[in-house]
Amino acid sequence: MGKIGLIIWREFITRVRKKSFLIMTLVGPLLLVGGISLIVYLGMQESGIQNIVVIDKAQVLTNKLQQSDDIKFFYEPSDMSDSVFKTSPYSAMVEVNPMILENNTIQVFYKDLPSQTVQNYLSTQIEKVLEKEKLRVNNVDPEVYQRIKTALKVQLFDIDKQGKQSYDQIKAGIGFAFGYIIFFFIFMYGVQVMRGVMEEKQNRIVEVLISSVKPFQLMMGKIIGVAMVGLTQFLLWIFISLILGGVGLSFAKDHISASAVQQAAAPQMSTQIEAQFAQSTTVQHDDDTNKQLSTIMDIWHDLPIVRILVLFLFYFLGGYLLYSSLFAAVGSAVDAETDTQQFMLPITIPMIIAISIAQTAVYNPDGPAVFWCSIIPLTSPVVMMVRIATGNAFDHPGELALSMGLLIATFIFTTWLAGRIYRTGILMYGKKVSWKELGKWLFYRG
Repeated sequence: MGKIGLIIWREFITRVRKKSFLIMTLVGPLLLVGGISLIVYLGMQESGIQNIVVIDKAQVLTNKLQQSDDIKFFYEPSDMSDSVFKTSPYSAMVEVNPMILENNTIQVFYKDLPSQTVQNYLSTQIEKVLEKEKLRVNNVDPEVYQRIKTALKVQLFDIDKQGKQSYDQIKAGIGFAFGYIIFFFIFMYGVQVMRGVMEEKQNRIVEVLISSVKPFQLMMGKIIGVAMVGLTQFLLWIFISLILGGVGLSFAKDHISASAVQQAAAPQMSTQIEAQFAQSTTVQHDDDTNKQLSTIMDIWHDLPIVRILVLFLFYFLGGYLLYSSLFAAVGSAVDAETDTQQFMLPITIPMIIAISIAQTAVYNPDGPAVFWCSIIPLTSPVVMMVRIATGNAFDHPGELALSMGLLIATFIFTTWLAGRIYRTGILMYGKKVSWKELGKWLFYRG
């Protein structure tokens, strides 16, 4: 094993054996999945039972809104003043105007803003009652209405794909997720490289190491070693997250099924019209669920999974190696982390631009800004993932090859550049370095 190999192994095994690595490898996915689940759960919860008073001037909704365990409805035929409402036990007040069947508008007053769950539940219940009332007023058979009721669905087709339905926007969102992962890990592990270089410099360990290896070998060993740590932890995170996600999805399906059974069993259908509505709604819900599952499977089969993963690994490593060499150069040039701020800005700005353009690419993957940022090496690791996921990159193989080639060439150049700075800065202490000083280091002989 060469000197660089020994340094790589030292960096890898030293970091992997740390308790912090083991803890974050196990706890990281739990925190991620648990944090998302907690946010969703808390967003759906209320501080207590929501007592909603309905001022039904049209006498359309009275005693027709279905209550739940957490949402209770009360009815008043006339207005309630603001002062009375403020001192009442009601958390929200719904005013129904006499022309509700024509203008389809209600006003909701609240003491504390209801959660989105409560708002959606209120809207759904009122819409159901209004729809039934309009059918009754117009003598329309509910079954006939359900057959002719039309919900417009827009299907996008790419003419070059022989009439096959396109899910490019959804796939672009998947590509953005991959790009964001690259963005996150570049900074996370790039900063680790910088701090590792600074620690060795501050502890004077580097003086011993330099006596045995060249500065460039030390820098490359540290960069690649940390890359292996990051890739190992990333793969473990994916594996653990998939297991947790599968368990969570199974639990969510069981919860939704139980809620559906409970709602269907509730004694809420008292008229023939309501029963017909319930039956048609259940059938429609099953059809929508089957269509959603079918759409997911179509997207899954339409995604070039193997090519996406291979290119994700390429851009993941390429972007990391490019930026980590710059982080290593910064770490070698300063004595304290507070001195890194002036050098961090030029490194940070391209990645911020990349994540912003990647968001734009989700809606317009063929835009000129997306094209150029997918070619320029400092932004291509993030932006190109959107084009790869949509298949746009494979429709233009020359552009993909150019992007990959430029990324490799730029990595080699930045590594050379960082090596010139590293060999001088790693042994320099007690001096505030400026951009002008860094420029001089590039031309030192040695």
